[in-house]
Amino acid sequence: MSLILILLLIGALLLLIIGFSIIQQQKERAEAERRLEASRQRAIIDETEAVLANTAMASCSSHIILILYKRIQEALEQSISYSSGQVLNDYQRRLGDLKAQVNNMMGAPAQVPSVENFRLPDNDRQVLELVKTLKKLKAILRAEHNKGKVDSVVFSSEESRIDSLQQRINVESMISRARAACYMKQYGSSKQMVTKALSTLHLIKAQTPNDPFITRKVDEAKQLLDEIMGAQKSSGPNVPQPKKNDEDDLDMLFQPKKKW
Repeated sequence: MSLILILLLIGALLLLIIGFSIIQQQKERAEAERRLEASRQRAIIDETEAVLANTAMASCSSHIILILYKRIQEALEQSISYSSGQVLNDYQRRLGDLKAQVNNMMGAPAQVPSVENFRLPDNDRQVLELVKTLKKLKAILRAEHNKGKVDSVVFSSEESRIDSLQQRINVESMISRARAACYMKQYGSSKQMVTKALSTLHLIKAQTPNDPFITRKVDEAKQLLDEIMGAQKSSGPNVPQPKKNDEDDLDMLFQPKKKW
């Protein structure tokens, strides 16, 4: 009888251990998922804030700013449920400030800076940062639209605006590099870049024939090409050496040797 009781106790103990192990594994799995989700939301916040910091350089409209603010707001709301302590307090404070900014923007008239006033940064590092920002901005805009959080009219308008900015950066960059190459008397490279810029401009002009920026840049590129051709001509082309024929080679071979 005592043996049966001992076996029952051992069995109960094993069940208890197994049950405790399962509960512990579930807790660990839930904690890992919580940390993963918190990390994902943090990455969304960091990425969006980095893009937001460069929106002035990209001449973004208030529609884009509002989309970015709301994206951060949603990520903060998600993060609060996965946070505690000082981190939780920080998220709650930031969320309160952000909601106030969103409400102010929603109550104010939309601000849409003219694309025509866009100017490419002089610093190459800033240009690279701007290109990266526009690429990320376009991806965020599409993602938020796919979630149904961006109006289709706003999405179409803002995506077209980003495309226009990217085209302008591409053209401005090629013309700028062509000028620099011409200044360094690298006329071949300069001519190649300005020709590529003109090709790009003509493709864009076929799609938007009334765009004053494109018309202005076409004239600028043509003028630069004329300057390059003129500078290349005035620099004095290299006179090609006449190609030796068979008779010249024979004369050199059989001419009397000089005595030194």
